[in-house]
Amino acid sequence: MRTFVSKSLESWPLLGTLAVILIAATAAAYGLAAGDSDGLRSIIRLTARTSLALFLMAFAAAALAWLVPSGPTRWLRRNRRQLGLSFALSHGIHLVAIILLARHDPLLFWQLTNIGNVVSGGLAYLFIAAMAATSFDRSAAWLGPRAWRLLHWTGGHYVWISFVVANGKRVPMSAWYLLPVGLLALVLVLRLVARFRVSSRRATI
Repeated sequence: MRTFVSKSLESWPLLGTLAVILIAATAAAYGLAAGDSDGLRSIIRLTARTSLALFLMAFAAAALAWLVPSGPTRWLRRNRRQLGLSFALSHGIHLVAIILLARHDPLLFWQLTNIGNVVSGGLAYLFIAAMAATSFDRSAAWLGPRAWRLLHWTGGHYVWISFVVANGKRVPMSAWYLLPVGLLALVLVLRLVARFRVSSRRATI
C-alpha cells in the first residue's frame, strides 16, 4: 500500500492523481452549490485557490530546493513539471467555468468583471497554454533551451503578477486576501535570493 501511494505521488502518476482530485472536487463543488450560476461560481472560487496553491509550489520549487535542501523540497523540485501541468489543468477548469457562467448568466458575469480583466486574463491563459505545451521533452527540445527559459520566465512572472492583482484588489473586501498576497511576495523573494546566491557562487568559482 505504501509503495502504491509513494508511486502515485511521483512524476506522471502524480499528475494523474492530482487530475482525479481536481475533477472530483469540481464536481462536488458544483453539486453542493445546487448547480447553475451558484455552482459555476463555486467552481471558480475553488479552482482559483487550487490554481494558486499549485502555482506557488511549482514557482517556488527550484528556489526552495536550493535554499533549503531537504526531502520535501527535493520532491517539489523533482515534480515541478507535473505540478505546473496540474496548475494548468486547474486553471483550465477555472476558465471553462468562467465561460459557462458568461453564457449562462451574462448580466452577472459582467457585474463581476470588465473588459480589462478579460484581456489581461486572456493573456495569462495564452502564457499558461504555451508553458504547458512546452513542458514535455519533445516540445521543449523543439523550442530550444534559450527560448524555453525566456517563455517560462516571462510567463511565470506574468501569472505571478496576475495572482497578485487578483488577490490584492480584494483585500479591502476581506483581510484574508492578505495571505495569498503575502505568500506570492514570499515566493518571489525566495526566487530572488536563490538567484543571487547562485550568481555569487558562480562568481567565486
